[in-house]
Amino acid sequence: MTYQVLQSEKGKAIKMWTDGVPVELDAQKQLMDTAKMPFIFKHMAVMPDVHLGKGSTIGSVIPTKGAIIPAAVGVDIGCGMMAACTTLTASDLPDHLYQIRSAIETAVPHGRTPGGRDKGAWSDPGSEVDAMWAALLPGFKAITQKYPHLEKTNHYKHLGTLGTGNHFIELCLDEQNRVWIMLHSGSRGVGNAIGNHFIELAQADMRQHIANLPNRDLAYFEEGSQHYNDYVEAVGWAQDYARRNRMVMMQNVIAALKQVIKKPFDATVEAVNCHHNYVQKETHFGQEVLVTRKGAVSAQKGQLGIIPGSMGAKSFIVRGLGNEEAFCSCSHGAGRVMSRTQAKKKFTVEDQIAATKHVECRKDADVIDEIPMAYKDIDAVMHAQRDLVEIVHTLRQVVCVKG
Repeated sequence: MTYQVLQSEKGKAIKMWTDGVPVELDAQKQLMDTAKMPFIFKHMAVMPDVHLGKGSTIGSVIPTKGAIIPAAVGVDIGCGMMAACTTLTASDLPDHLYQIRSAIETAVPHGRTPGGRDKGAWSDPGSEVDAMWAALLPGFKAITQKYPHLEKTNHYKHLGTLGTGNHFIELCLDEQNRVWIMLHSGSRGVGNAIGNHFIELAQADMRQHIANLPNRDLAYFEEGSQHYNDYVEAVGWAQDYARRNRMVMMQNVIAALKQVIKKPFDATVEAVNCHHNYVQKETHFGQEVLVTRKGAVSAQKGQLGIIPGSMGAKSFIVRGLGNEEAFCSCSHGAGRVMSRTQAKKKFTVEDQIAATKHVECRKDADVIDEIPMAYKDIDAVMHAQRDLVEIVHTLRQVVCVKG
């Protein structure tokens, strides 16, 4: 048995795949608060990248029956990863990788400008954005008929864009020196608006009962209620938006590479597109339940997934082992060991330069919060979940674009 059990007083058991990795006390308390909710099914599962989160603990798998917690899904609905293996090898890349980073940065809007013109949004979306938005539009109209204020969000002009924080686009090399494109993003401005709206709605619906909850962020909708049904519809749409967002970015990154690398190449050798902040119906232990994965990836038997390290560490393409005790899940990354604020106080630009010397990436004060030392040791994280996934490919970054 490779998991430990944390027992919550008056709550369900919490099974933790955290052997050899640190788990902060605040995260343990947050987990125990969630485990007290009466609709938790069987037990909770915790991944080795676990750390304190807003709403609920990052790295947790929350199975529920008869209720859904919007803050457990969070506001970056459908956030996840996409990776594609190309027919290129390391020898096909130019000697100076800045050309590639610059081409990607030009092809994909990234970052954010608060107020006024947002550099992280399209000023003139292309045909690939139009095609994806056309597929999303009917569902969006159905949602905004009920919630008109969601119309005034960043949706069309954020489709195919990266964002900020730990979102990234990378070129990586596998053990055969094949070039992979890997990227990480979610449902952008519109997903954030949907998440925040329904979190506030759940708290308003429970105004009379909120004081009895272990934490106000555990406010929930009961199955069968109008707001439950509306949230399931909206969260499903946002998850589809996130998946399509990554597809558009991948198309544009491939096009950017073809501007720099004149050798013809194929980028569909292997491709994986997986969420790690989402909720969906699944069958476990013979029952249909809602599974919320907050910073966790589905790892059904034979299913491919992506577990990225930090911007200076290794990443992994994995195959699920279908471990039912973990609700067929695995970690979504290395997991932070310190907050962004702590990282900025502790480390310098010089530290960032040293930690990412083998990667073509930004090395300035605005990305210190993403320094590799702010994250857990990815090898320890992978060892702790050895009965959840098997490693298919080990990737090392050579180019990293962040917002």
